[in-house]
Amino acid sequence: MHDYDNLSVDRDDGIATVTLDSTAGRNALTLEMADELVSVATTLGDDRDVRCIVLTHTGDFFGTGADLSQFSGNESDAPLLRELAGRAHEAIVQFHRTETPVIGGIIGVAAGIGFSLALMPDLVVLGEDATLKYAYSGIGLTGDGGATFFLPRLVGLRTAKEIVLRDKPIPAEEAVELGLAAEVAPAGEFGGRLDAVAAELAAGPTRALGSATRLLTDSYERSLESQLAAEVDAIAAATRTEDYERGLEAFFGDGDPEFVGR
Repeated sequence: MHDYDNLSVDRDDGIATVTLDSTAGRNALTLEMADELVSVATTLGDDRDVRCIVLTHTGDFFGTGADLSQFSGNESDAPLLRELAGRAHEAIVQFHRTETPVIGGIIGVAAGIGFSLALMPDLVVLGEDATLKYAYSGIGLTGDGGATFFLPRLVGLRTAKEIVLRDKPIPAEEAVELGLAAEVAPAGEFGGRLDAVAAELAAGPTRALGSATRLLTDSYERSLESQLAAEVDAIAAATRTEDYERGLEAFFGDGDPEFVGR
């Protein structure tokens, strides 16, 4: 694994934890950080020993958008914004398309592209003091990082428009009610709860879980007939995994299956 300046990666029993820690402060996104996210997303996505990816952060900020100190506040910023968003988007696509379950763990503020990153994982665990905020409109911008893709799929089009237009902070409990997160953990229990959820997913049939989540995502772009055909291909492919053999054996046995992620 590479050494990174804006994030760290720790591995433990099939779980890879990516901790965001930008050199720009408040976990603001720089081009260097975006490049590192592409690298780590690609590396972990290709690693068959990784059975769950956790995306979390240091400090009080999961992410606060781009590092605005780089910008001038006029049209001369367009090339840099294109480059920065483009690189960040590569990372988001890699994380989103991986066959490995991805969990977000947020205890602070997720705003701007930090908000977008908070929408991307398969499951999100929030600390009780976490806050999500669209934030782009606050500086006269639109949105990137997949916010306009993920948001209506998670909460519905009408609610997504309200979140964007009114741009109010969304506290943790409300985020769960809206479908933006799976659960809220009390402050003193956040780390343990995040570890428990990651361990639960890491113990599952990794390839089957990854294929199932991709099927769900791709269903928005397919007809029923196309989706059914994709389901047939995916379930047939799953029979070639060791986890399928273990699962079927356990089904006809006495114990629970011990999946190995292959």
